[in-house]
Amino acid sequence: MKTDDLIAMLARDAGAVQPDRGGRRFALALGTGMPCSALLMLATLGLNPALGRYLELPNFWMKLSFAAALACIGLVIVLRLARPGVKLGRAPLALAIPILAIWAIAVATLVPDDAAQRAEAFFGQTWIVCPFLIAMLSIPVFAGTTWAMRGLAPTRLRLAGAAVGLLSGAAGAVVYCLHCPELAAPFVGFWYLLGVLIPTGIGALLGRYLFQW
Repeated sequence: MKTDDLIAMLARDAGAVQPDRGGRRFALALGTGMPCSALLMLATLGLNPALGRYLELPNFWMKLSFAAALACIGLVIVLRLARPGVKLGRAPLALAIPILAIWAIAVATLVPDDAAQRAEAFFGQTWIVCPFLIAMLSIPVFAGTTWAMRGLAPTRLRLAGAAVGLLSGAAGAVVYCLHCPELAAPFVGFWYLLGVLIPTGIGALLGRYLFQW
């Protein structure tokens, strides 16, 4: 019998991991990983010197809300994938809502602009580094959530890895908001999302090896 078949058979007969146990593990992972990501940001990038002024701007909260929404939905998906036999339900559909919302805002922003303004709104000043910095800041959370997931019972390993990467990338994006000078919705809707997708893709590639029983 192949390993994947054995895992599937055991998952059908296994009782679900206690939800409170999974919740505690991921709370510990995020409670440790997020401060470490923040410290990494402070040590390597620093706070945006204009952050105090940015806090008064709606676009800053739009950017932060987008990243936080992805993180919250990612956490729901991770918690469900950590337990055998638990369906994802509408969580993947919910994931599309903040993405479509930021894209709608981006389109509304770009339509009245001329070509030069559209390029500036899309590329900003930091498009070359933004996705990679988000991916870098996701590393502490990725490590913590990987530890949390390994102590539970995921059976859809690649999907679990992608979910860990999604949660980690979104958490890294939340932290990056405190440094990033960009506020335009087109920038956030593309480059931030790309930054989240980098650890998501890495997690999907590594999931089978990280979480195999």
